[in-house]
Amino acid sequence: MEELTKKVVEFTRERDWDQFHSPENLAKSISIEAGELLECFQWNNEYDLDEVKEELADVINYCILLADKLGVDPKQIVLDKMEKTAKKYPVDKSKGKSTKYNKL
Repeated sequence: MEELTKKVVEFTRERDWDQFHSPENLAKSISIEAGELLECFQWNNEYDLDEVKEELADVINYCILLADKLGVDPKQIVLDKMEKTAKKYPVDKSKGKSTKYNKL
């Protein structure tokens, strides 16, 4: 993850795009790109895998840039969130269910 973050950040710095990357703008970009990813699945279950991969990469890139801008480790925040979610959704109560944690 660290190597990927360095590559994404360096790519941006080489192009002097960091000047446009406030946390607010990066959050907006994540949302915009997530919308484009969702559009790949808009009308049916058929999708172009190459297009999906490109849109997913855009979302991941902006997430990495936002984490870097905020000074947080993407790997660590995902692991922290998984630990918190595991407490809300214990396997014995949530396995195979989509029920919200407060209704388990």
